Amino acid sequence: MKKMQAIQTVITPIDFSDNAALVLESAAYIAGTFKANLHVIFIVQNFEDYSGFFVPQMSVSTIENDLYVGAEEQMDIFCKDHAGAFEQAGVTPVTKVLVGDVAEKIVEYAAELDGGLIVMGTHGYKGLERIMFGSVADQVVKTAPCPVTTINPYTCC
Repeated sequence: MKKMQAIQTVITPIDFSDNAALVLESAAYIAGTFKANLHVIFIVQNFEDYSGFFVPQMSVSTIENDLYVGAEEQMDIFCKDHAGAFEQAGVTPVTKVLVGDVAEKIVEYAAELDGGLIVMGTHGYKGLERIMFGSVADQVVKTAPCPVTTINPYTCC
């Protein structure tokens, strides 16, 4: 029987939706409770696979780069806006913006860090993204190299 490892790292993917704040607060609390490192990540969707669907005025790589820069700025603002949750939990987050398939990048990042726990929301942005990309939480739960705690922001807190 495999021995349970101590949680040393908590990874929480966010999407800057209204629900992300609740998930972030929960992740900070869990990281603080376990005295674990907290990694807050955002993934810029890779548009390579969809470049044949439209003819943009700019190249796909230019769009992705602009989205990456905007996401880094949004991450800074988001974390500053929620600094109280980090202070209360006694954690200093490591922030990272990645590019690629959202679920795959979450799982890859957790594997690279030998992540102890992924804390993520069951719901983020809805509508077209959900139809096109399916449930990110479902994919992560099924493929993650570590335990995943999902937070339903509609029943939480």
